[in-house]
Amino acid sequence: MRKLEYPIIILNFKNYSEGTGEKALKLAKIAEEVSKNKNVNIAICPQTVDIRMISQNVDLPVLAQHVDSNNPGSHTGNNLIDAIIEAGAVGTLVNHSEHQLKISEIEAIIEKSKEKGFLTCVCANNIKTSISLAALDPTCCAMEPPELIGGDVSVTTKPDLVRKTVESIKNINPNVIPLVGAGVKTREDIEKAIKLGAKGVLLASGFVKAKNPKQALEEMAEGILS
Repeated sequence: MRKLEYPIIILNFKNYSEGTGEKALKLAKIAEEVSKNKNVNIAICPQTVDIRMISQNVDLPVLAQHVDSNNPGSHTGNNLIDAIIEAGAVGTLVNHSEHQLKISEIEAIIEKSKEKGFLTCVCANNIKTSISLAALDPTCCAMEPPELIGGDVSVTTKPDLVRKTVESIKNINPNVIPLVGAGVKTREDIEKAIKLGAKGVLLASGFVKAKNPKQALEEMAEGILS
């Protein structure tokens, strides 16, 4: 199973209409082109129904936006890890601010994912939560202040918060990759995040809803290269 390489830009397509179906595939191919041309690590996080189409047509790692810890069986409406893997995803977001979970479910997803070699990128809304989730030994831990998600103010406008979060994650579990997100839309945002110790960023509207997604991503990719 393909692994993530760092530093990385993870593109969350959310439930945006601009990131659905054929539009999602078009965006994923743009990301693939930028990744190859700029030699920058990029991963795609599409809607569940688009995972197979994108994984089969784009040479970038694909993450699910959410999975459940259920075993195969008499359940309805769950995203089984086995099914998500079979569709072509290499990992998943867990506990995004827009899809929060109980700590017991987060732990169950992480443990089941480990058994299958499936990557987990847990999301936390503050330093305290980042520490708690890093202790569960996910692959990555992304700190995203919820008040900044989807807005025009980047998490990097709070450098002390980013720096302390990165340090806290490393102190509690040096194996966990620290990431940040929320409001990330420019080259400068990504450059600051990397300089503050993050190994990558999560971003969504800055790419998916950009007037020119290719140009926007090319410019943001320069922040990784700086």
